[in-house]
Amino acid sequence: MSGVTMDSFKTVLRFLTNQKSTIGYSFMALLTIGSERIFSMVSFQCPCNHGQNFAYGITFLLGPAIVLLALGLFICSRLWRLYTGCCLNPFKLCPRGNFVGCLSALIKILSTACIAPIMWLCVALLNGTFYECAVSGLDENVVVDLFCNNKTPSCRDELARVPCGKTRLSPDENKELLLMLRAQSQILGWSIIIISAVVTLIGTCYKNCRSQVSYLQLSFWKIYVVKEQEKFETFVEEYATKLAERNLKSFFDNKHPEEFPFPNHKAWEEISSMYTFNQSEQYYSTLQRYVERADRDFTPEKRPVLECEDGIEMA
Repeated sequence: MSGVTMDSFKTVLRFLTNQKSTIGYSFMALLTIGSERIFSMVSFQCPCNHGQNFAYGITFLLGPAIVLLALGLFICSRLWRLYTGCCLNPFKLCPRGNFVGCLSALIKILSTACIAPIMWLCVALLNGTFYECAVSGLDENVVVDLFCNNKTPSCRDELARVPCGKTRLSPDENKELLLMLRAQSQILGWSIIIISAVVTLIGTCYKNCRSQVSYLQLSFWKIYVVKEQEKFETFVEEYATKLAERNLKSFFDNKHPEEFPFPNHKAWEEISSMYTFNQSEQYYSTLQRYVERADRDFTPEKRPVLECEDGIEMA
């Protein structure tokens, strides 16, 4: 019985591991919906006047999206692989002069970072609260004529108060204007969802159509990249621990440290670059390409120089 339970647990664990991207996006969607509801119910209070409605509403609509975009870029390791050191060596942005590969990497970075902002915009527009406040404060003739066509003359002056329900218009007219604002917001939200879905589908189809490897090899490649990153983080933590223990032992024992192999600066630079596939090479990452090179430089780093957070170089 315990064996069956353990097998069932392993099956569930394997399923969750394989679907971690889907689970992550689902959690992100739930978090976005919850955050939007909290903003709408707790902190958002439309001022309901022509002078502030637009600025206030658009800030709540676009502000969190911009913050989420910045956070998405900040936690993207692929971006920092491209960006780190590029001011000193601009060619790092496009290794081996592969401009197409560099552009493709930037598109992947931006598309991944835009997932959370797009989710926020879709949820906020489907709810309509922020959009209603922002658009009702516009004094543009096109906007006013769209909403106040065939309405009472006071509609133009009272439009900014519609989101608050404190207008001098009749209840039916106020409700009609509010429904028009909400309908526009939801149409815009669904438009973003449809466009995002179509662009994602077309992009995925184009990427797979132009793939230089088969579907199964591409699947293996994706699994390998994930496993290599997991093992790299584990190995680096163990190696850094051993190096720290060796340095502390040398300090407190007051004697020269033992020999400790350490990759040189050039090796770190090579394995940190973005990998671009080449049909003539059977490699799956820059790390594999480096370790299998015939002219690999095994010279250890004699005096590693690092740049601290405060900008001071130390050896």
